[in-house]
Amino acid sequence: MAVIPTAPQLPEEDNHSDFGDFAHNSDEEGDLEELAKPWHKYATKETPHVFYPICLGEVLNNRYLVEHKIGFGGFSTVWMAHDLQDKKDVALKDEITRSVQDTSHLVTYLATFMLPGDGGHHRALVLPLMGPPLCYFTARNMSVATRMSAAKQLLVALGNLHKAGTIHRGEQELATLPSNDLNERNCMWGMAPMHHLSRSAKYKALSRPLKEIIPGIDNLWKRGELVHPISIPDDLRTDELFLGDFDLAMKHGDPAPQRGYPPMKFCSPDRLRNKGLTVACDMWSYMIIFSILYLGGPPFPPFLKGGIISGIVRRLGPLPKEWKGLYTYPKGLDSWYDENQPTDSKHDLTSTIAYFRPDSDPAERKHVLSLMTRMFTYCPEKRLTAAELLQDPSFKAIMDKNGC
Repeated sequence: MAVIPTAPQLPEEDNHSDFGDFAHNSDEEGDLEELAKPWHKYATKETPHVFYPICLGEVLNNRYLVEHKIGFGGFSTVWMAHDLQDKKDVALKDEITRSVQDTSHLVTYLATFMLPGDGGHHRALVLPLMGPPLCYFTARNMSVATRMSAAKQLLVALGNLHKAGTIHRGEQELATLPSNDLNERNCMWGMAPMHHLSRSAKYKALSRPLKEIIPGIDNLWKRGELVHPISIPDDLRTDELFLGDFDLAMKHGDPAPQRGYPPMKFCSPDRLRNKGLTVACDMWSYMIIFSILYLGGPPFPPFLKGGIISGIVRRLGPLPKEWKGLYTYPKGLDSWYDENQPTDSKHDLTSTIAYFRPDSDPAERKHVLSLMTRMFTYCPEKRLTAAELLQDPSFKAIMDKNGC
């Protein structure tokens, strides 16, 4: 049943009305609109995926006090809220969920409710409050043991998803928007609980909200605000890693209309040739994340002429000749399919592992090379499944060496 949002209410232990600061000038407004979600996402004439306008201090479903904004993607916004009933912090998001029996290390919703919209309804999901997404710039400063533990946790989560017959999937509404593919943005660290803190203490830890009334839309049906997202410090992050963002998750075998393009860095080459979606697509994306965690950076260079595909060809060799002419992006290169190109031993997987991880011993490098060679294959049917990879001797040897 739809519930109309009530006026702002305050927890008893935090009896004041501080919900951030409004932008004071055009410079602050410009910075805010660049970092916050686009205002046109609230205009029904601009997009079929209209966001629900929300103000900080608003109480949704007579229970969830909105205190900050966590972030946004192509299809939803995520808000930080305080559960007035259970006295804990949660995340609120439009989301879909799937039938997965083992949800350890999967970010699944705690509750759901409906919000009345302009000509329709929005389904809001109440999620556990997570920490920052995986980022290889910060991961480089973590121990290898922590990074490999995260890689194993992610593989277990992905295996549980696949066991339920679900593909994480990866497509964007627009190529310029954050995607919902399996990538570092939807792999999230855990976060230490903050529900015992006052709102002012939370703002001190996560940054005070900078906000403005949603601009540029005439007769917006409900007042809402653009809000600068939170900034989560490293000392609040835990070493647990969770997989979330199932907006476009689908059952294996379901028809899936192609909307836009998947993010190139994490996309398996077979998907760029109108091949069907399978768990093997997720496994290529997983191996990219594993490589980022192990190497401290992406395995394929994106800066060559032809972009990431040229980087893949440099590392792995030419693409199958039968793929020529099927590339879904407009700037394919004939050189990708040239089997007469000499192998460049200075830029293959062996050299890449040695370059990024000179500290690793030869035995470990051999195991990592074994995994990359079998997972980064152009033939999706030959890639290991999550269950197979968890039991693979090379994967287990790497995890054992790092105490995982």
